[in-house]
Amino acid sequence: MARRIVIIQGHPDKSPERFCRALADAYAKGAIGAGHEVRRIDVASLNFDLIRSQTEWFSAEPPADIRAAQEEVRWAEHLVIIYPLWLGTVPALLKGFLEQLLRPGFAVPDLENAKGMPVGLLKGRSARIVVTMGMPAFVYRWFFGAHSLKSLERNILKFVGIKPIRESLVGLVGVKDDRGRKRWLAKMESLGRAGS
Repeated sequence: MARRIVIIQGHPDKSPERFCRALADAYAKGAIGAGHEVRRIDVASLNFDLIRSQTEWFSAEPPADIRAAQEEVRWAEHLVIIYPLWLGTVPALLKGFLEQLLRPGFAVPDLENAKGMPVGLLKGRSARIVVTMGMPAFVYRWFFGAHSLKSLERNILKFVGIKPIRESLVGLVGVKDDRGRKRWLAKMESLGRAGS
């Protein structure tokens, strides 16, 4: 069954040679080839400021690029978030984007007046998180506990109602040879075909 998919490219560097961009292209190729509808959000190309106060979070009008991104997410049934691991977590630009994107009224109800645990407003959507990193993926998962990935899954995406969430960890990106990169690109194309 065809799905509506939004790929969120979270690499802060617009350079086309970044492997995150090749992974996104491979996923999109597989998804489009299988009949899924695909739209993209390139965080590095958006114009927005960081949220700096509680007043901004609750009351300020989101910038135009963020409102457009919210419409894409509202349209989507499945999100694919791709980013490099920087200092053990998501790049600051992607985190700032998520803070702008997932505001009260869009992703959660009005939190100022909430009684009890708020219900996420983005229910009915699934996600795949794709993280590239310089270290081996098993080291990030088992030694470091994949703490930032778990935080993104539980404290952000599940909090706003997105589930199930699947993950793909691409380790040793800086030393992968062509065969290793091609293997990952083929895997992403396959995931795109499946809409997973």
